[in-house]
Amino acid sequence: MTPMTTAERRGYQQICGEDGAMMVIACDQRGGMRSLLAGTPEEQAAISNAVLGLTKMDIARYLARHATAVLLDPLCAVPQIVDEGVLHRDTALLIGLDASGWDTSPEGYRISTLVPGISARRVRDLGGTGAKIMVYLRSDSPAANIANITTLQDVIADFAAENLLLVVEFLTYALEGEDKAAYAERLPGLIEGGSRICLDLGAKVLKIPFPGTARACANITAMAGGVPWAVLSAGVDHATFLGQVETAMANGASGVIAGRSLWKDCISLDRAVTRARLEQVAVPRLRQIQAVIARHMPRR
Repeated sequence: MTPMTTAERRGYQQICGEDGAMMVIACDQRGGMRSLLAGTPEEQAAISNAVLGLTKMDIARYLARHATAVLLDPLCAVPQIVDEGVLHRDTALLIGLDASGWDTSPEGYRISTLVPGISARRVRDLGGTGAKIMVYLRSDSPAANIANITTLQDVIADFAAENLLLVVEFLTYALEGEDKAAYAERLPGLIEGGSRICLDLGAKVLKIPFPGTARACANITAMAGGVPWAVLSAGVDHATFLGQVETAMANGASGVIAGRSLWKDCISLDRAVTRARLEQVAVPRLRQIQAVIARHMPRR
């Protein structure tokens, strides 16, 4: 385990609630958000970053004010969400470093890419409490991870030098031609293995996919040795995610960084529709997640 510095711990406290749990609203998606707002590739491509920024600011206005922090990309809603007073003063801000999508190596491995020009110092300039980086990992295929581990090492070093909080996220994926059932069976082990890679590289806060089983969650908690980890929603339906949060929290998770499971059914190019759905659908979902978290945090 790599311990947090005082400054990093202060940043971590700010992305948590009074109970010590993370309840972060993720809306740093670009491609995924466009696919929810429009049906065809042509219509999606026509949606500008400015339009996405307005959608993200509505999500922040209606959801993040009830949460501990919001995760935003540096292309759409930042810095205007701060400069225009949309973000509540008690809501922490994480800046997403990863670019939308990925490159593919000749071997078919996913190569993670970053938004150009966004360093730890730039995150400070944007008013960020800290940042989040996401990389793709296949823990059972070392050759698949070489480029992404290098990226992760560089970013961890940059944020350590700036003494700024960094949340490390990884996603795993099926290799080309891999049997779907076999991949699903490997998934808990792949998530445990990816967590180990991130911890060994010096991650101090983890954002990870649901590990699949209570045992896998407990294994990650034991492996982390005090490094807090949050479960992400990965776009599953809300009822499914509630069950995942219950299992994760019961087995040592420190909270949630959730996006699409909260707002994917709510956003529209019609902002009046978005705002109504966020208030009527997404806020009650958020309250249900918070209730699950609250059942487990008092024991800590």
